Amino acid sequence: MKTNAEQRQRSIEKLLGAALRLFVSQGYRSTTLEQIAAAARLTKGAVYFYFGSKEKILLELLTRVEPVIVDEMIEVTGRAGPSAIDGMVAFVNNQAKLGIARRNEVLLLILMSLEFGGGKGAVTKAIGRIYRRLHRHVESLIRRGQNSGELRNNVPVRELAAIVMANHDGAFLEWHRRDEALHGANLVRALRSILLHGLVRSGAAKRRSLRTKTTGVSE
Repeated sequence: MKTNAEQRQRSIEKLLGAALRLFVSQGYRSTTLEQIAAAARLTKGAVYFYFGSKEKILLELLTRVEPVIVDEMIEVTGRAGPSAIDGMVAFVNNQAKLGIARRNEVLLLILMSLEFGGGKGAVTKAIGRIYRRLHRHVESLIRRGQNSGELRNNVPVRELAAIVMANHDGAFLEWHRRDEALHGANLVRALRSILLHGLVRSGAAKRRSLRTKTTGVSE
């Protein structure tokens, strides 16, 4: 027999899961509390009881999304080694894994950034904080690569990081739009190729190619 605390947590998880699916599939503003309650098989009163508003549901989802998307990525790229190229490969590969296992969380952040772009309020601040952390870490990888001579240095770090994130978000959006037509692994391979060939200096790319042939480890 479930305790009150267990029942409460179960209801909260059902509401959050329903809201996540609806926000991704039809947008935040087009989703009503009634729809969230119905999808979770709970009452509208339960939504108000546990969260109080639709905005608080989204804020809780974003709070949960941040460690999945940012903290895990920082940890994975940190384990990739001193090479900035290895760090960028680890970044793309980690996001690809999220695209398979946690795609709705990644899409939630991207889609909500579009829906709340240019706005004000707690949601906009939460999204901005997450993206700032993402941008700062990608910038640190690029800066490290420029200092080591691995990555091109004829374009400022901030702009290169912006292009990396634009390609990342764009790939997820295209996958979302054309899910049945695109193969996830091939899309990730294409993204990795585009990013690395655009970022890596020709000499570094040649050295990495030789190392790959020597070690037999494929990118």
